[in-house]
Amino acid sequence: MIPLSVLDLCPVFEGATAADALRNSLDLARHTEKLGYKRYWLAEHHGMAGIASAATAVVICHIAGGTSTIRVGSGGIMLPNHAPLVIAEQFGTLESLFPGRIDLGLGRAPGTDQLTANAMRRDLMTSAERFPQDVVELMGYLGHGEPPPNVKAVPGAGLRVPVWILGSSLFGAQLAAALGLPFAFASHFAPAAMMQAIDIYRENFRPSEQLQRPHVMLGFSIYAADTDAAGELLASSMQQAFIALRTGRPGKLSPPVPGYLEQLPPAARGMLQEAMSCSAIGSPQTVRGQIAAFIQRTGADELMIASQVYDHAARKTSYAIAAQARDELEAASAR
Repeated sequence: MIPLSVLDLCPVFEGATAADALRNSLDLARHTEKLGYKRYWLAEHHGMAGIASAATAVVICHIAGGTSTIRVGSGGIMLPNHAPLVIAEQFGTLESLFPGRIDLGLGRAPGTDQLTANAMRRDLMTSAERFPQDVVELMGYLGHGEPPPNVKAVPGAGLRVPVWILGSSLFGAQLAAALGLPFAFASHFAPAAMMQAIDIYRENFRPSEQLQRPHVMLGFSIYAADTDAAGELLASSMQQAFIALRTGRPGKLSPPVPGYLEQLPPAARGMLQEAMSCSAIGSPQTVRGQIAAFIQRTGADELMIASQVYDHAARKTSYAIAAQARDELEAASAR
């Protein structure tokens, strides 16, 4: 059975604060560490009332400082928002504090709306276009290749923090393959190009000092509970959030709504079902079968589990059920 990891957006629930979300994230990290999850990644988003991980490196430090074995990293840092040297110093500092436990996942999207993106960086288009060059520059600062002359990341130089490329299109697959880096695809919310991206990455992969064989990690949403109906109810909070985002009304994570899908017009329902096609929703048995089918279909090397559940205790239970499914599938394959 392949490893399971965690993608946490630090969700801020209706009626709660960012401080509540950050406390919940640390509690979830400790919970999933005990359950044997491999990584715990935080995502960079800005200007969103329902996501508390904008200062991603700071939150990574919060999580890594409160855990002991699970790898902690970014899923991801949106590199065009930052100077490569600054990220090298931040992640060099994290690696110095928590040696051997830090991952650096990089994406090229802004992680926000256009107005907020412009407020963060004045050369918006140029920064995005420079993404491949900035990745190479950043890798050089960390010891993956030659650093720029006469510039040194302190801390950071020579620490070789593992670098990942994130993506939801074919561009990221091509870049990860060319640089010989592990590739994480955002199939948990943008699955359309998933299979083509996997094929492009594996067919064009060039071994590197960091990675000798291609490694694909796929985003996968899980909403698991005692029954199928209970799992479907949990998923309705994320479904509401997705519709709100797509219609320009993002906010805090809402309580679950019974029969939410049936209340939507057909076009919205179809959009949502397509976006969440890489998901397992329902009872432990249902979730186990959906995980197994997804792995068989994709040949994934690792799954990164997202579970945007309104109730924190129910969210922890969802991750526990996913871990149980992993263990049962592993036992079945060993027989």
